[in-house]
Amino acid sequence: MSSHTYKLIDLVGSSPVSIEEAINNALAEAAKSVKMMEWFQVIETRGHIEDGKVAHYQVILKVGFRIDHA
Repeated sequence: MSSHTYKLIDLVGSSPVSIEEAINNALAEAAKSVKMMEWFQVIETRGHIEDGKVAHYQVILKVGFRIDHA
């Protein structure tokens, strides 16, 4: 059985559309420079209100990626 070592990073994603899009935006941007991302955990969800409506979503994520032992 092989073992893996992971590192955690914090990301903040945002979107005017949805929480899901905020998560996807953060992961897509991180994927440009962080390899072997394997899981995420939503730590906090918040938003900006304008005229009594949600104007913007913001999501804080912890993302785990595997350390390459090669």
